Amino acid sequence: MALVTYELKTQRDARAIFIQRLVSRGGGFRPASFQNWPAERLAQEVVRLKVESAQDELGLMQTLYVDLEPAIQTTFLDAAGVKHTDGRIDEDQEPPFCDAASVEKASAALIAAHGDEGVRYLRTIHRYAVESWPGLETVLAGIDAAPTA
Repeated sequence: MALVTYELKTQRDARAIFIQRLVSRGGGFRPASFQNWPAERLAQEVVRLKVESAQDELGLMQTLYVDLEPAIQTTFLDAAGVKHTDGRIDEDQEPPFCDAASVEKASAALIAAHGDEGVRYLRTIHRYAVESWPGLETVLAGIDAAPTA
């Protein structure tokens, strides 16, 4: 919910898009009803009714790992040898951004530095950009197969 709230407060079009989706679900609310709601209340309704799209989810993950918590992505990119600026991959780069050995090395460095948050990041980039990171499936399979303490 915190990410949706952040988007509502910082992205100019987010409020209108989410309100339109809420209204389209029915329930008798008009767009004007939602306009005066604080971002926190609107975000709560957006999350409760699950009106986020897959594209919204991708945008929220980018917000999390680039805007709000860039240290996680920066750790991964640095260890993989991927050129970036504050966690933003340079636009002149084409996927895949590195080879499988670099992904394996970066994954180990990420988990060592960020623990479970690092694993969550790896699962996120696997879900949304697996083609950009060769060998990531193998890394995650190893994590899933590892005994837990």
